[in-house]
Amino acid sequence: MPGIVPCADGVRTPRGRSPHGPCSRRRRLLHVADAPTPHAGTDRVLTVPNLLSVLRLAGVPLFLYLLLGPRADGWAILVLMLGGLTDWLDGKLARLLGQYSRLGALLDPAVDRLYILAALVALGVREVVPWWVVLVLVARDLVLGLCVLVLRRRGYGPFVVTYLGKAATFQLLYAFPLLLLGQGEGWFAELARPFGYAFAGWGVGLYLWSGLLYLAQFVLALRTPAPRPATSDREAEPHRGGL
Repeated sequence: MPGIVPCADGVRTPRGRSPHGPCSRRRRLLHVADAPTPHAGTDRVLTVPNLLSVLRLAGVPLFLYLLLGPRADGWAILVLMLGGLTDWLDGKLARLLGQYSRLGALLDPAVDRLYILAALVALGVREVVPWWVVLVLVARDLVLGLCVLVLRRRGYGPFVVTYLGKAATFQLLYAFPLLLLGQGEGWFAELARPFGYAFAGWGVGLYLWSGLLYLAQFVLALRTPAPRPATSDREAEPHRGGL
């Protein structure tokens, strides 16, 4: 009878079996990052991607003011477009220049959440979207934020960003300017309005579905022994993007 050998996540498999068994399957399902150990580069603050993220962060209060103060929707849309451009650019530059950092890995998705929160609050105040939609989406982010805190106490890093989560974020960020344009008059507003609600509907659905997937990963992480600290630069490389 073959012996039993432990694998990295604590699941034991028969000796002589393929290593691509329950261990690897569980690791593939568990899409949370192992907590990285400090290494050269990850603690840098003054990097080009981080400066772009800070610039994008500074646009959030301006974006909210333009929507609720003078209701200058055109300028608000321009601020949102510049935020999307810098979001794409800081990820590109982080990979191109090798300027990954822990601050960037935290700041980049946080700014995305703030833009979405600001747009939701403004659209709720202006009665463009119902308040129950605002509350449901905000509750999703609050629940996942609490999950990340629990994961950190168990030695994990944040959730690894999925393409579904990115798609949901982009759908919502496309929906907001279209919904704003749809509040005007004329043929262009009539054209933008259905597209805005279509993007919003798909975005809300994907946003909630991705949240359920992250929750499933959270439950799986709680049932898995805490990971060992990362020992290589590749393992410790932070993930940039939105949840």
